[in-house]
Amino acid sequence: MKENTKINADKLKAFLEDHKCTDVAAIDVSSECSWTECFVIATVSSVGHLRGVVHQIWDEINDLGMSVINRHKSPDTSGWELIDCGDIVIHLMSSELREFYNLEKLWKATENLV
Repeated sequence: MKENTKINADKLKAFLEDHKCTDVAAIDVSSECSWTECFVIATVSSVGHLRGVVHQIWDEINDLGMSVINRHKSPDTSGWELIDCGDIVIHLMSSELREFYNLEKLWKATENLV
């Protein structure tokens, strides 16, 4: 994984923790995936929390000089918002969806980046 990707993933992880997301993980998927290098996964407490975090994360993404491939005007109410930034894909998920899909296990993450 590129060093700049790791640095940005660490900063996104800290941002999400500062915004009350729980179980924030930055995992290296570069050996398993050809279209991205890293997933940043975080659990949100409600749809309102999800909307607030999504609304505020755009400034952080811009400050890091990253671009977003799939920008939506408003987050989905399903409890899962995916933000594709190329080398980093951010997954903001409700606890139920995170437990059900278990992305860390699916992508065979053996350890967090941080």
